[in-house]
Amino acid sequence: MRNRIRNAFGTGAVLAIGALALASCASPGASGADDGSGPSIVATTTQVGDFTRELVGSTAEVTQLLRPAQSAHGFDPSAAQLLALADADALVVNGAGLESWLDDAVSASGFDGVLIDASTGIELFGSGDHDEEADAATDTEADEASDHDGHDHGDGNPHIWTDPELAEHMVENIAHGLAEVPGIDAAAVDANEEAYVGKLDALDTWIQENVDTVPAEQRLLVTNHDAFTYFIDAYGLTFVGSVIPSFDDNAEPSAAEIDDLVAKIRATGVQAVFSEASISPKAAETIAREAGVTVYSGDDALYGDSLGTAGSPGETYLGSQIHNATLILESWGVTPSPLPALLQG
Repeated sequence: MRNRIRNAFGTGAVLAIGALALASCASPGASGADDGSGPSIVATTTQVGDFTRELVGSTAEVTQLLRPAQSAHGFDPSAAQLLALADADALVVNGAGLESWLDDAVSASGFDGVLIDASTGIELFGSGDHDEEADAATDTEADEASDHDGHDHGDGNPHIWTDPELAEHMVENIAHGLAEVPGIDAAAVDANEEAYVGKLDALDTWIQENVDTVPAEQRLLVTNHDAFTYFIDAYGLTFVGSVIPSFDDNAEPSAAEIDDLVAKIRATGVQAVFSEASISPKAAETIAREAGVTVYSGDDALYGDSLGTAGSPGETYLGSQIHNATLILESWGVTPSPLPALLQG
C-alpha cells in the first residue's frame, strides 16, 4: 500500500454541525430512493456524488450540488441548493480544502445533519512536491527558465480522487460516515462498498500494469492545471508542468510561464499536452502549437476537476479514470490491455 494514508477513520470523518434549520423543501435534482422514504443526502462534487450513489443505491435520496463539467473552485450554491442542504440528513464533501465556499453554504442553509469528509486521513501534497522531478527531467536550457511550479497553492492539493487507491479511502470514509445517518440501510451500504472497492482495486491494477510497460523516463505528462498530482505519484510519472500553474482552474498563465512550459516540453521530449473537459482548451492548444506537439482536447480532454455529462466516457468515476489512463497511455504509444471483467459493461 502506498504511504499516503493516515488513520482513515479518525474523529474528523463524521462531524455533526449545529445550526438553525430552515423551512423544509424537497431537494431538487435528486436521485436515489424510489419512494422518498430513505434519508436525504447532499453531495458536493461530481466525484463524491458518484461515490455516494454507488454506496446507497436506491435506498436513499442523493442531491449533487455541482453539475458535470462544473468546477468546485469558484462554485456558488443557488438558493434552491441551499434549501436542499437545509433539509439534508447528511452532507458528503470532498474536503482537503476544495470546497472553499462550504462554511458559508452550511451557515446560510442552517444544515444540522451529519457531515462526512471524504478526505479524512489522507495526506495531502503541497505546492512543491513535484518540483524536483520536473527539474530532473529538464536540461540546462529549461532549468534557466523560471520555475513554473513554484506558485503558492495554499495548504495542499485537494485533487485526491485522481489516485484510485485514495479514491478507495474516500469511499471507505463515506461508507463509514453513512453508517451514522439515521434511517440508512447499513447492510446495503456495506454490500455496495465491498463491490465498488473491488472495482477500484481492479482499476488500480489495470492502470499500473499498463503504465509499467512504459520506461520510467518516458512517463512524461503535461496537463491543463495542477489536478493530477496524486495520479502522477501513484504510477511513477514525471510531471513536466501544467498550462495553468495552480490548483485553481480559474487562474491564468502569464506569458513568461507559457514560454517556460514550452521550453520544458521541448527539452524533455514530451509528445502531448492534455486539456481538461471542464476548462477552455485555448491556452493548452497555444502551448502545444508553439512546442510542436499534439494537444488532447474536446472529446479527448482529460476529466480532472469534474466528471463528464451523461453519456460521455467520464459520466462516472470509473469511466473517467479509464478514459484518462487510456489517452495518457496512447500518447506514449501504448495500446492499453483489455479491461478486467469487473470493469466491462
